Amino acid sequence: MKHLLLIVIILTLVSSVTMAEDLKKLSLDDAASIGTTIQTDSEVKTEGRSSVRITTKYPTTVCLGEISGLDVESARLLYTASVKSDLDGVAFLEMWVHIGDGQYFSRGMMDPIKGKSDWKPIQTPFLFQKGQNPDLVLLNLVINGKGTVWIDDVVLSKAPLK
Repeated sequence: MKHLLLIVIILTLVSSVTMAEDLKKLSLDDAASIGTTIQTDSEVKTEGRSSVRITTKYPTTVCLGEISGLDVESARLLYTASVKSDLDGVAFLEMWVHIGDGQYFSRGMMDPIKGKSDWKPIQTPFLFQKGQNPDLVLLNLVINGKGTVWIDDVVLSKAPLK
């Protein structure tokens, strides 16, 4: 009797999985269907040979890089970049910091770029107390909206705590 009950339960579970209804299928045959493109732009830049141009149809977060091996105990870490925009929305810098088993973030929402804007330096800080040192720091650009953002001259710097 227990075996029969087990077989009925298994058949019920299997049949419920096969009865799922597909609501939408995303075709990834063409990367343009994703709605975000990231390109090098040698015409629009603030320093060096080029900037990065990000064009998106939807809000998105782009990781620009990760850094490890920093010694920033008892200091202020400052993530700065020059940014230009042609946006329906806002963009800001975001820094994720991994310390031991914890993950923490700082978002430059008080210093965003929005609309149509020429080059502007924006930043976000992170404060480290005594005994805190990151294992890993991720540098992101968050775009809340649609349009184009250019980013150049990304700098991570260290300053004493005030």
